[in-house]
Order: sequence, then C-alpha cells, then structure tokens
Amino acid sequence: MGSQAGNATHNHELHAAAGRRILLCVSGLTPQVVTETVFALAAGRQWVPDEVHVVTTTEGAQRARLLLLSEQPGWFRRLCKDQGLPSIHFEPEGVHVLQSADGQPLEDVRTAQDNIAAADAIINLVRRFTAIDGSELHVSLAGGRKTLGFFAGYALSLLGRDQDRLSHVLVSEPFEGSPDFFYPTPYERVIEVGPIDRRRPVDCRDARVTLADIPFVRLRHGIDRRLLEGRIGFADAVESAQPTFAPPHVRIEVDAGRLFAGGRRVPMAPALVAFYLWLGRRAQRGLPGVERPAVEVGNVDYAADYLAAYDLIKGRSVRTERRFRDGMLATDFDVMKTKANKALENALGPAATHYQIAGEGKPQRFALRLPPGAIEITGET
Repeated sequence: MGSQAGNATHNHELHAAAGRRILLCVSGLTPQVVTETVFALAAGRQWVPDEVHVVTTTEGAQRARLLLLSEQPGWFRRLCKDQGLPSIHFEPEGVHVLQSADGQPLEDVRTAQDNIAAADAIINLVRRFTAIDGSELHVSLAGGRKTLGFFAGYALSLLGRDQDRLSHVLVSEPFEGSPDFFYPTPYERVIEVGPIDRRRPVDCRDARVTLADIPFVRLRHGIDRRLLEGRIGFADAVESAQPTFAPPHVRIEVDAGRLFAGGRRVPMAPALVAFYLWLGRRAQRGLPGVERPAVEVGNVDYAADYLAAYDLIKGRSVRTERRFRDGMLATDFDVMKTKANKALENALGPAATHYQIAGEGKPQRFALRLPPGAIEITGET
C-alpha cells in the first residue's frame, strides 16, 4: 500500500537528490488535496515538484492509490497530462502510512499515543528532506486531521531552511469539499455538487484553485542538534527548544548537589556544581567576574571561596584539601570551566549559551552572564 512513515526506502534515496523540489502533503480521506496543490503551485508559482510524498492513514493511503495512482481514474497522471507538466515522481512508496507506537498502521489518529507517533513520523520525514543539500521542500497543510497539519507546520518551523515553504490550498465554492473534484480541467467536465436533495451540475473548468502561503518562524539554527541528527523525536525537540526562548533561570540546589537551568536538570559532578555555585554566588551579588589564575601561581582566595562552596555540595575531603592547598591553579580553573560548559551544552543544546561561564573584557574576566534575579540558590544551611 505504501511505505511506513519514518522508514527510509531505496527509492526515496534515488529520487530525493540534491536540487530536487519536494512536495509533502498531509492527507486524510480527500487525496485530491495533492492534485489541487500541484495545480496551484504550477499555475501560481510556476513551481513544479520533482517528487511528491503524502502522509496519511491506512484508508487515506488506499484512496490515494485508487484515485490518484491507479490506471483509471488515475487523477494524478491526468493532471500532469492536462497541464503539460514535466515528469513528477509520485509512486506508491511515496505514500507514507502513519504507524502506532507498536508499529501497526493507523486507521485514524485518535489517542495521545497516536498523536505522538504521528508527530515523530512527520518530523522524521521533514528532517530527511531538509537534510538534502540544495533541495526545496514545500509542505501543504490542506488535508488530514488538524493535528497532523499542526505537526507538519511545526516540524517545518523547527527544521525549515530559507528555501522551504508552507502553504494551504484554497478551492472556490461550490467545488470545495467535493469528492469528485480534483483540479480545474482545461476541458468540460461536469460533476454534481451540493447536498443530496439539492444536487446540481457544475463544470470543473469554472473552479478557482489558489495557494495561500503561510509564513513561519525558522528555528533550525537554534534547535537541539540531536533533532537534526534524528536522535530525538517531536516531543523532546519541543522540550529542548523551550529553554532557548524562555526567560533564563538557573537553580542550584545546594543540599542535593543539583543544578537546573531553564527548568531542566543539568547532570554535573559535585566538583563542577561547586564551581558553578562559586560563580553563581558572585553573579547573584552583582560582583564582577574573576580573572583566570596565573599559570604557575595558585590563587589562594579563589581556592578558599571554591572550597567553601564544595563543602556545601559534597563536604570537605583530605584529597580536596591537598589539591587546593597552594591555591587554585590555571589548569584547575580551565578544566572545571570547560567541563561545566560542556555539561550545560549536552543538557540544553543551543540554549546553553545563556548559562555558560563566559569571558569578557581585557584582562578577560569569567562570569555567569545572568542577571542576579535569574539565579536561585536553595538548600543552604
């Protein structure tokens, strides 16, 4: 019937090549949104896709195969012939059937679990197509359940590039919603429209099909790289994007030895939490950043402040006392700063820049670039 959403196929690799124009449609039980969209694209934008992909349910896939891709009526091939369009690759493997969480084809998207699975399938397709260098992706929201259209639009917002577009196709009355209308034919084609007790004949030549471009915010360069690499799904991608746009806030739980940034736990060794607590206290009090210690001479004041923070997080040990007996060395400072920043980056992605330890000025001073009110320290005795 169709390939499963999210699973790459050999044919997709062959046809989704650099420089290709790719149309991705969300469709339900009205596959004519595909022909309507291709017609509107070719007529209004002079943009003809090289290949077409459809995301739908099991029944939607069956209808697409029988109505669009069959020999008869074969509405997609008829559209291309009637409009004199170049060859467009649209085959059964381009019809992607949504699956449930347990891998079963979905007849409909009704449960919360179905919605999550559908969102992941859609974002995987958008990710694959936008990963192709030089390709142009056009996403149509015209068909299917509203949630599927939302997922498609959101996926393009997360992953879309400058050349990618989002649209909705508009069909004039009384042709809109008619199961017998597929596109305005260049010749007379009479169909009946309207309620069953008031059916009336109309000519498809008189239909008007237009494309409404939908502006969207492109977030690709500010999202978690794991999404671009296919290592997280839709829900995790949305969650990972939140700290980037929310007001920055960091919470250091001294008694538990934990650090939270942007509402997310940042896994850190106790020594690093203590280092962050030391600089967090300074920022909270409005104190300036600290200079990097001298290369060969340890900074005794830095060591004392750091050990006071370490006492609260972990408790003093003979090993720690011995290590900082002669002050904090430049290598100590550099290693802890680098590891703390890396832990923030691993946990937060691009949002980590709000919370990392950064150097500014000459001589360079290192500090948290957070306003005092954005730093919360709890659990101190």
